[in-house]
Amino acid sequence: MKKRKIVFIAAVIAVVAARFAVYVRENGVVNISSEDIGISAGQAVLIDGNTGKVLYEKAADEKAYPASTTKIMTALITLETLEKYDSPVEQKVTVPEAAEGVEGSSIYLKAGEKISIEDLLYGLMLVSGNDAAVALAEIIGGDEETFVDMMNEKAKELGCDNTHFVNPNGLFDEEHYTTARDMAVIAYEAMKNETFRKIVSADSWTAEREDSDYITFYNKNKTISQYEGGNGIKIGYTKSSGRTLVASAKRGDAQMIAVVMSAPD
Repeated sequence: MKKRKIVFIAAVIAVVAARFAVYVRENGVVNISSEDIGISAGQAVLIDGNTGKVLYEKAADEKAYPASTTKIMTALITLETLEKYDSPVEQKVTVPEAAEGVEGSSIYLKAGEKISIEDLLYGLMLVSGNDAAVALAEIIGGDEETFVDMMNEKAKELGCDNTHFVNPNGLFDEEHYTTARDMAVIAYEAMKNETFRKIVSADSWTAEREDSDYITFYNKNKTISQYEGGNGIKIGYTKSSGRTLVASAKRGDAQMIAVVMSAPD
């Protein structure tokens, strides 16, 4: 498992390194093959995190399945809704019944548990809690279906016409898809939010949970700890989707966002 993570991160390092090696003119274009930088992922894109300008791409508009990188949009919708209603992220909410026992990665929520939205967001983005995603969808949208509609509306607003969500956590579904380019656009928008940036750049988080012993969340995204300047964003994996990663790094004034999808390793 450790070797897979290192190889996966190496793909991102290679993309970012290529940017500095090749992108030498202010308005230049990266024009190199995927083989030159060792990208095994089916789709990839690198953008300037300050401007959104595309610096490198490989099959960036090809259909792909986002897996848990979906949760970037889930977090963005949650935070924007809280801001819209001037509602504090620290507020305590009651875990809905639908969030208990959701398959896959989990923060082991129990129906009726009192927990803050902030803790749910950290559980969502650091340990990829599928149950946290359902809880947020039910609380923010009123029900999961309405929340998913909000996700799709936001995608359209951002011009992500090749993206369609059917759930808030990224569990595989043929109708739940995106592209590397669209996911970069979504990540670029999310990284404008200060609270979002704080969450995805955290190494760990200690939740205030009276009814659970699972209180410390460690960030599964090793870009944070193993790559200089790493400050986000989200990993994902399902057997059908392959390995996905939306990663970000900042050095000096330079901010980069890289997306790799359908990665075999």
